[in-house]
Amino acid sequence: MGQTVSSDANIITKAFVYSLVVIVAALITGAGVWYWATSASGETDHITQFSTPDEPEVFDPRAKVPVPKVRFVDVTKECGIDFVHENGSEEDTLLPEIMNAGVALFDYDNDGDLDIFFTNFAPWPSSKRALTERHVQALYRNEGNWRFTNVTEEAGLDVTLHAFGVAVGDYDNDGWDDLYVSCILGESRLFRNLGNGKFEDVTDQVGLRSPPGAFHTSCGFFDYDNDGDLDLFVCNYVVWSEQVNKALFFRIENGIRGVVNPRNFAGTHCYLYRNDGGVFSDVSEQAGIHVFNVDNKPLGKALGVIFVDLNHDGWTDIVVANDTVRNFAFINQGDGTFVERGREIQVAFDSYGNARSGMGIDVADFRNNGTWGIAIGNFSGEMSALFVSSPRHLVFTDEAPVAGIGAPTARPLTFGVCFFDFDLDGWLDYAQANGHVEPEIARSEEDMTYPQPPQLFWNCGAYLKETLCDFIELKEEDIGPDFFKPIVGRGLAYGDLDGDGDLDLVIAGVGSAPRILRNDQQLGHHWLRIHLEGTHCNRNAYGALVVAQAGKLRMRRVVSATRSYLTQCEPTVTFGLGKYNKPVEVEITWPCGKKQTLELEPDRLHTIREPQE
Repeated sequence: MGQTVSSDANIITKAFVYSLVVIVAALITGAGVWYWATSASGETDHITQFSTPDEPEVFDPRAKVPVPKVRFVDVTKECGIDFVHENGSEEDTLLPEIMNAGVALFDYDNDGDLDIFFTNFAPWPSSKRALTERHVQALYRNEGNWRFTNVTEEAGLDVTLHAFGVAVGDYDNDGWDDLYVSCILGESRLFRNLGNGKFEDVTDQVGLRSPPGAFHTSCGFFDYDNDGDLDLFVCNYVVWSEQVNKALFFRIENGIRGVVNPRNFAGTHCYLYRNDGGVFSDVSEQAGIHVFNVDNKPLGKALGVIFVDLNHDGWTDIVVANDTVRNFAFINQGDGTFVERGREIQVAFDSYGNARSGMGIDVADFRNNGTWGIAIGNFSGEMSALFVSSPRHLVFTDEAPVAGIGAPTARPLTFGVCFFDFDLDGWLDYAQANGHVEPEIARSEEDMTYPQPPQLFWNCGAYLKETLCDFIELKEEDIGPDFFKPIVGRGLAYGDLDGDGDLDLVIAGVGSAPRILRNDQQLGHHWLRIHLEGTHCNRNAYGALVVAQAGKLRMRRVVSATRSYLTQCEPTVTFGLGKYNKPVEVEITWPCGKKQTLELEPDRLHTIREPQE
């Protein structure tokens, strides 16, 4: 099936034709002037002197608008988080070692503040370290006032795994959020929250034991069939084994062994597990999640996933970021099945029809105009994607270059990405965690490093006429030096860790300590935070759409924890209100389709329960 041609493409084509006509006309006119001049003087070697044109003025959008000054402060050590990620690396660099490090922000003890969970990776079974060292997952309880306590052991999560990502959701609707940890080597686990500060491994009891060869990455809970309980989607990467990886010979320089390209491994299928009242059934094939290449072999190499109702039909769709093969868009048919339409809606490839190395992914209405923007982090040399939907049709255009995030993101290697309103002005900003996959990359590229600074882009949509772009990359002078400390960034999560209304950041790093960045904004902006609890729908209210009208500003948020890369962000939605301080009209569309309209006071966290009637 052919791709739909976007209106932007027609505009570009017309502009090109027009430019060509102008150039040809100019050449003809110039030739005529030259012929007239030389004929009139009787000379054929007449030279006309031209002055050198002035250097064109470089347009700087920063000079046109008041860029906010907000400090992000690294509080990792002072808040008591002493976790250091283990990636299993030894002499040879194996593919999984440079890709793990996930994080989740969630309230495991229902005390009203966000706790932090980090995934960890054990030494390989063949390693001598596996006999002497024990590296477990990590859960930190939020005690308030930026103090955290390691409660991993008492919570029953001191488990040695080769873990990648994490999913948070109340799968049994008992009021306590549960944890699914995605792993390789068939080790993925579901931990049920018992409500007394402890978790219990119920993987086998609920039917979620993964195949031995699975390579699970990002994962998330969502309700695809709108039956009121949470189903589970798990990304699967490649067909991999330690033995095959070591057998593949690749060196970058001076005998240093480099990371093997994922193109050396066959693709796989993702997993969709349907929740049948507390136990799960693998419905991946029958639901249409299996995608094949031209040789009728599994195509996907999935690393990131988001859940969003792309076509506004009341059924949650799935978008998957794939590495070195095209991205997927599974459109929910409402009958328990999906149809993969990534190519038709134009999120599968870049603007030239090439597959990129898709990793982290997020979705948001960052323009506050009812259109979706899908951001995907890509490899070094591939700018991050920003697919923006048409207001009228389900078709997207990659607008990263014109939006202001194209050129600045072309050089870094990006994993975690997310939209969040850090300055509470009502416009969703954009952040990404960077870090190379080749530890020895500096030996072959002088200006490239393994740890890399993260990036933050301010949404200047309120000043679009002045800036001619959506985002401006912020600098140290804007948000302070702590934000830009290099890290081999992977998972990237946002959430209000201190209950002050603004959003803080957590970055998970490979083989290193994480980065906890406290948002110290003092702009005087107002805000509104809404936490939903379902009754008929799933208790987390995943899939709900919340719209807030603050004066002329109309903002949309999708309730979901699954974003970024190997990450769960807080599901509470935050609306920045800027200087608006009046009651805000809020419309909630619950996952079951029920609509609710409220008027809520600003500068407060509101917990809204789904109406019973």
